[in-house]
Amino acid sequence: MAMSSVSRMDQTEGQVAKTIEEQTSKIPSDAFLWTAIGAMAASATLQLMGNKHVSLFVGQWAPTFLILGMYNKLVKQLGSDWTDSRARA
Repeated sequence: MAMSSVSRMDQTEGQVAKTIEEQTSKIPSDAFLWTAIGAMAASATLQLMGNKHVSLFVGQWAPTFLILGMYNKLVKQLGSDWTDSRARA
């Protein structure tokens, strides 16, 4: 495999990504976990009530919330664009 000649310093985030990351970093990380648990509980309840299709639909939200929580955690730890903060320092 050939190595890319583009250095890490040449890659930066766009303004839209920075704006989204600024807003999502304000959300507490455990909010995503509790939302995923809530989706699983709602799915189980719907399944017990006999709404099979709706329960499957709601149950598929849990992994999405967990992935969004991971994204949120990474944004909080690494910042919007770590190259911007290193260039200013």
